[in-house]
Amino acid sequence: MSELTIWTYDWVPEGPRGFVRDLRLRWACEEAGFPYVVQTIPFAERETNHLELQPFGQVPCLTDGELQLFESGAGLLHLAGKTGCLMPDDAAGKAHTLQWVIAALNSVEMVSVPWWFLTLSGHRDNDLTGWLDKRLEQLEQVFARRDWLVANRFTVADLLMADVLRVPDIRAFGQRAATEAYVTRVTQRPAFHQALADQMAHFRQADSIRR
Repeated sequence: MSELTIWTYDWVPEGPRGFVRDLRLRWACEEAGFPYVVQTIPFAERETNHLELQPFGQVPCLTDGELQLFESGAGLLHLAGKTGCLMPDDAAGKAHTLQWVIAALNSVEMVSVPWWFLTLSGHRDNDLTGWLDKRLEQLEQVFARRDWLVANRFTVADLLMADVLRVPDIRAFGQRAATEAYVTRVTQRPAFHQALADQMAHFRQADSIRR
């Protein structure tokens, strides 16, 4: 197996720690038992210093031998394709996993992230609140009927959906017991805790270097 490299920032402020999206790739590698190394990109010059890796100046990026990928969803799907523990082997299971990965990014996160940014300006009840509430209610109906999104088992689709939903502010309005149980179930996995601990340790080490 070729060496996997996950690219992230060398340092970030305390606020986004635990939510920088290299966590998703770390988590997938932990679930699959894939060894990986971490390479860093200077945070201070992040918008211009790695455009060959990521044309939008973001993280994470993933390299697997000669293969180079950007976007967390693309990296997750690539990792899932290497192991049955992240995605079923049958055609229908693969298709449904892809469907829910795209749904997490395109139907949920593309609403939740803009909503969250607007709340930072002090407008918690902003123009996107109703849209986000609708999306969360639709997901609540899904989680009320199943424990996992695909094939009655954990897949990379659950990893991604739970990571989108675990931001506390996103779930801070409304009572959605099935969604809460889902997020708790997925984030109780040992691989998540290991990935989170490793990311937090990475940024704490960066603090000591900056001092």
